[in-house]
Amino acid sequence: MVTLSEADKREIGQHFVFGFYGHEIGEDVKTLIRDYHVGNIILMKRNVQSVKQVHGLVRSLQQFAKECGHTQPLMIGIDQENGLVSAFTSTTKYTAGTQFPGAMALAATGQPEIARACSAASAKEMKLAGINWAYSPVADVNSDHRNPVIGVRSFGDNPNEVAKYAQAVSAGLTSEGIAPSAKHFPGHGDTHVDSHLALPVINKTKDQLDQTELVPFLELVKSKVATIMTGHMALPLVVKEADKQTPCSCSRSITTDLLRGEMGFTGVIVTDCLEMDAVAAKYTSQKGAVLCLQAGADIVMICHTMDWQRGAVEETYKAIENGSLSLEELKASGRRVSELKTQFAGTWDSVLAGFNERALSEVVATNKEISASSYASSTALIRGALPDLRKSPGPVLLLIPQTESLNKAVDDAEGVLRTNSGQVRNTAGPHYIAFANTVSTYREGSQLIVYSRLSTTNGEVAPEVLETIRSKDTPLAAVIFVTRNADNSTWQLEYLRKLQENNSKTPIIILASCAPYDLMNVPDLEYPCLATFEYTPAALKAAGAVIFGEAEAKGQVPVKIVEA
Repeated sequence: MVTLSEADKREIGQHFVFGFYGHEIGEDVKTLIRDYHVGNIILMKRNVQSVKQVHGLVRSLQQFAKECGHTQPLMIGIDQENGLVSAFTSTTKYTAGTQFPGAMALAATGQPEIARACSAASAKEMKLAGINWAYSPVADVNSDHRNPVIGVRSFGDNPNEVAKYAQAVSAGLTSEGIAPSAKHFPGHGDTHVDSHLALPVINKTKDQLDQTELVPFLELVKSKVATIMTGHMALPLVVKEADKQTPCSCSRSITTDLLRGEMGFTGVIVTDCLEMDAVAAKYTSQKGAVLCLQAGADIVMICHTMDWQRGAVEETYKAIENGSLSLEELKASGRRVSELKTQFAGTWDSVLAGFNERALSEVVATNKEISASSYASSTALIRGALPDLRKSPGPVLLLIPQTESLNKAVDDAEGVLRTNSGQVRNTAGPHYIAFANTVSTYREGSQLIVYSRLSTTNGEVAPEVLETIRSKDTPLAAVIFVTRNADNSTWQLEYLRKLQENNSKTPIIILASCAPYDLMNVPDLEYPCLATFEYTPAALKAAGAVIFGEAEAKGQVPVKIVEA
């Protein structure tokens, strides 16, 4: 029986990264830093109001950690993949970091140097805010177009191209002092199950993984990427554990034997959040934490629930005391964490420095240009030829799909508007409203209408839509029909078919605002289709310039789209 000393408990605290609520340092996170010696913090969108506010928050966290006897500053991480997963990026409510293209939009530019430039630019802003760790790049190969959680967060379906762009992002982050974290090892791309909701089971052999999933990660390991995040998927044909449904994050044969032993990774291994149901429903986050540390993870992530966070640390105390978790192995792991902090967190003086407002102003001005030019290079024409709207002066009808929660990694559940019964309200998201404003700058009198699943169920097109496209007083130049993952939400295509039946003359342009698979195997809808690879306002604004003839569609689709 091992009796833990205060020094041992301080060591254990370095092996967790926890999230908290609030825009200022509160009692919960103080308890975690002071009483549980937690050495790493993840910031979520809920913690971000502005770059200056984040800097103040981080400085408070670092000052408190120093006062509590931490020997090194905290690692401060954030989910900043850019694109749709951008916890640090400005919203309609708050002004924070610059919006940059996400993975698939970057790959659509065909230029890895753009990916590196965007990542370095984003890293400069994060560094000024006191952040030193970004959970990016996504190194998953999006082999399954039905994938509900990766999709456009991936650079594509070609493992060598994914490796190229993941390397560029990793290098860009590292160059500006932000530790990258390649995810989700050993690969979350070939599944149509969301690990937030259930355990994905991928029936691939090790040889098959070598050909696809492991290609980007191996290249990142060779380039000495600072950290790698393990994912919550089961590989029953690969794991050596008796339970073939063991998530990879909890598997020693994946974390230690494969990633450390065979692939030679010497950096820090962090898990994805253990509150995801792929782990929590099977083990609970507390027991899952011990399993992940036994598997060889250096740092375990729990993002939301204070009781689970405390419970995870306390379960780790018990595991070391009863000998089921090696304290010596944990200390060896701790040396990797310490080296990470030396390289990226720096000194107390550096993390407690004042906010540099002038530097931020200069960086933001440059970054705005980098962002705009990058998005301009990403918009891609999937098929057909766009009508020349410069020859058609009339207004435009913009049809936007009703808001749906499709992807827990992307959709902010706290921000989705719902009815009293819990249904998603039939409203346009703020990103689409921003696009409507863009359209209005090109054509006065243009209208935004949200089309809904209910209309399709009734087999009807909304009367206001029919009235608009049939108007003789103000004939339309075009209908811009926006889709979001219509290959899964097929009701959107059904609505378009009904619209097609009731429209004989108005040009229709389909705008695939997320994954580019919307028209796969849909030969009956022959309208021209443009892809943005994300529905951020910046991406939609770039698409608007293409639609209205101010710019060319320079992008290329980085995944295979097989049509019947």
